[in-house]
Formats: sequence, structure tokens, C-alpha cells
Amino acid sequence: MLVDSHCHLDAGEFDRDRDQVVARARAAGVVRQVVPAIHAAGWPKLRGICAGTDGLFPAYGLHPMFLTEHRPEHLAQLRDWIERERPIAVGECGLDYFVEGLDHDAQQRYFEGQLALAREHDLPVIVHARRAVDAVIASIRRVGKLRGVVHSWSGSRQQAEQLWELGFLLGIGGPVTYQRANRLRKLVADMPIEHLLLETDAPDQPDSAIQGQRNEPARLRAVCETVAELRGISPEEVARATTGNAERLFGFPPDLPSEAPPRPGDAP
Repeated sequence: MLVDSHCHLDAGEFDRDRDQVVARARAAGVVRQVVPAIHAAGWPKLRGICAGTDGLFPAYGLHPMFLTEHRPEHLAQLRDWIERERPIAVGECGLDYFVEGLDHDAQQRYFEGQLALAREHDLPVIVHARRAVDAVIASIRRVGKLRGVVHSWSGSRQQAEQLWELGFLLGIGGPVTYQRANRLRKLVADMPIEHLLLETDAPDQPDSAIQGQRNEPARLRAVCETVAELRGISPEEVARATTGNAERLFGFPPDLPSEAPPRPGDAP
């Protein structure tokens, strides 16, 4: 069994064949998927998609790359959504210093506001940190008493060690399958496995075998196999460890699907 700790199944790229995408994931052994939000306008669609499919778990948050769509009142709305919907995490939230024109101060306010909500409701956070890992670590320390995952990890070993000490995990996806990703592959080869989660970030960040194509959760097996090869252990060992990590962080309920749901038109 595998857990995709970060995929955007609510994205428009999946509107035409979402059921088939989920079926392929189940056939590949991916029985749980965490689906983080990006802006308040998308929360109702995300809720509906996850409510209608076993094994999909929503997280609600305000992504830093969609800063122009956020409003201060959305933080108050987020508190209402958390209290009413009881998601398994807050996110996707964080900081992005790679994209030009995104106000750093405004990002910081939304990020720390979401961290405070996660602490208040004792929920893990799903964090985006692009060219902003040090600032993310500083915010986590400032708010305190947090746990979560920094997804699509691209930082240094030293930054990773700081996050491990704070109780955070690292999300590893398609980029690790590229031979040129030397620093990431070296980290994954010997990092403490208890701090490792697998993800696809679908429909983005495809692995090297499908470069340039739409990514989907079934490709998590390729990530798992690459991590296993780098660490010199079996894919089954990686799956067991990372699934256990995800279960401890997110607290999934026990009643989960064990097989693929029927495709539309399949005989009963």
C-alpha cells in the first residue's frame, strides 16, 4: 500500500477522467491520497470530490502562489471550514520566493495565520517552500508546537535536519527520479526514513519516464522504486515505512479501500 501525500486531484486537468485516474492509482497500490487546496474559491469543489471517493482526504489552505486571490477574511473562513469539515491537515500553505511579484510580507501574514490555525486545531500543515526554506523554518519556530510536511523538498541537508528536529517530514516526488538531481538523490539515499513521505504533486512534477506529460497518482510507484534503489532496500520496505509515516502524521481513519473502485460502465 502506498500513500500519495500530496496530489491535486481537484485540478481541472483531471475533470474529464478523474474516476479513471483514481482507478489507476488503486490498481498501482495507491490507496490513500491527500488533496490540498490552493485558494478559498476551490474549497467547495475539493470537498465534493473527496466526499465522493473513498481514500481521498482534503486539506484546506491558501497557497502562496495564488496570493492575488486571497483576502484577509479568508483566514476567518478557513477557521470555519476547519471546525465544520475537520480536514486531516491545513494547506497547502507556505512561502514562494521564486515567483517574481509575490509580496513577501503578504505571504508571511497568510502563512503564519494558517500555522496558527493548525496549532489551534492540532492539525499537521502541508507546506510549500520554494527558494524560501530558511524563512519557512523561521516561521515554524516563531509559531511553535507544529508538525507537518514540507512538500517537494529542494533544500539542503542542513535545512532538512532543522526541520526534522522540529518534527517535520519531507515530501519526495518526481524530481528524485532525474539523474541530474544529485543533491536531492544524495539526501534521500541516507536520510532517516521516519522523516520521509512520498508524493506526486499531480498533475505537476512528472517523473523522468513521463517528462512533459500530465502526472497522476499511479506514478507514485516510480517514485517509490527510485527511493528504494537509492537506499538499497526493497520497494516494499519503502512503501511500509512511508505509509506508516503518513498514517502517523495525518491520522487516517481505519476504513480504507483495498481495491480499485469500479470504472464507469464496468459490469457489477
